[in-house]
Amino acid sequence: IFGECLHAQEDVTIVIRRSNLHKQKESIEDAILRMELLNRSKNLIHRKGGHPIMPKTKLQNIIFTLIMAFVMVYAMVCYNIALDKGGMTNEIFLLAFHEIPIMWPVACILEYFVVEKLSRKLAFRMVSPEDKPIFITLAISSMIVCLMCPVMSFIATCLFMHPGNQIIALWLQKTVQNFPMALCWQIFFAGPGVRNVFGFVVGKNSKKQEK
Repeated sequence: IFGECLHAQEDVTIVIRRSNLHKQKESIEDAILRMELLNRSKNLIHRKGGHPIMPKTKLQNIIFTLIMAFVMVYAMVCYNIALDKGGMTNEIFLLAFHEIPIMWPVACILEYFVVEKLSRKLAFRMVSPEDKPIFITLAISSMIVCLMCPVMSFIATCLFMHPGNQIIALWLQKTVQNFPMALCWQIFFAGPGVRNVFGFVVGKNSKKQEK
């Protein structure tokens, strides 16, 4: 009887070890799958009409950042000039180009070197790599606006408003004015527009290279 108990205990031990190994194997496979999904989300490629609409190389990322920053900065400069003048006029479309040489490079540098990585980290606290690509894109875009809007508003306040000792108050006022416009413009117009135009151009170039 004692021998049979020992054999039974050994069998149970073997089963437990096999079970643990199986669980470890599954956990490793799950970790690998999660890493693959995370890498895919970092180099996210949505497809519309067969064209990628997010950058997947360093050069593409730089070009995409330049275009997106220009579209965002130009719209926000026009918006702020219109607020200062009490309304929108055709003249404002030209006046905006006086501020573009300053604000556009600043926005590009901030977004490419600081905000892009930080916005991804913040976005993946709300979404996961397993979520639909559109949710990941919207989360990242929203976080970019949350980070860029206060910083760019502060720079604009210092450069163009001559705030003096009212800098904090005017900066907060400018941020509150800019945030709704920046978020709506990015989510509904600038983001989809730039991604689709960029995807169309990249798609054409990739087809030419394949030929």
